[in-house]
This record gives sequence, C-alpha cells and structure tokens, in this order.
Amino acid sequence: MKLPKEIINGFLIFAGIALYFLLMEVLNLSHLFYLRLLNVLFIFYGVNRSLQMNLAEGKNGFVPNAISSILTSFTAVVISIIALVIYSYAKGGDNYVKSLSSAFMFGGKPSVMTYSLSLFFEGTASCIIVTLLLMLYWNNKYAAD
Repeated sequence: MKLPKEIINGFLIFAGIALYFLLMEVLNLSHLFYLRLLNVLFIFYGVNRSLQMNLAEGKNGFVPNAISSILTSFTAVVISIIALVIYSYAKGGDNYVKSLSSAFMFGGKPSVMTYSLSLFFEGTASCIIVTLLLMLYWNNKYAAD
C-alpha cells in the first residue's frame, strides 16, 4: 500500500523540524526564540512539494490542491505535537515546558498539555497561512473553478 503524498510530505516536514530543533538543542541555541521561527521554511518546503507533485500528476484544480496543501501541513502539525508531548515528558514534563515557555514568551506556568494545545492552534493557523500563500503563488497554474 502506497501512502498518500500528503502524509509523506507531512512526515518530511516533521522530520525537518524535529532535526532542526534537536540540532538547536545540541548547539545550545534553543533559548533564541527567533531561530524557532525558521521552522516555517520546512512547512513551505513540504507544502510546495505536495503542490508540485499534484501539478506533475495533472491535478490543477484550485480547491483539491488547497485541500491537499492543508492536509500536508496539518499532518506535520499533528505528528509534531505528538512528538513534542513525548519528548517533553522524556525531558522532565512540566519543568521542561516551563524552561521552554520562559524563552518563548509564553505567560504563566503551562503544563505539557497546555503548551502542546497552544502550539497545536498556532500550528494550525500557520498551516492555513502557508497554504494561502502558496496557493496565491501557484494561482496561475490552476484551472479556474
């Protein structure tokens, strides 16, 4: 059974983000919040890859490609949040998240689940933004609806 391209590209986004954050942790750069913002580049790469694969297959409808883009990025968000929860508990649970939140402008004393839920909503919003930006970029490649 062949996995859909949305899941494959979503996993590629997750792998890129996971390796990036682990590298930041190893290099002791995880406290620099602006470096965390660069993870959006991995999302752009994976979603753009899905769109290019759709175009290569002759799928040039705007709505199906928008749905494919959202599924790609949402897959990455879900896998990333699951991995974050597992990693957070492996590193000390709520104490680890408190150290993250102090460097990431997160108010209060969040638990692992609160922090993960807020990142889930932020990730979902970024999915929609990246999809809209790339759909605007590739707009002239799609047939009019």
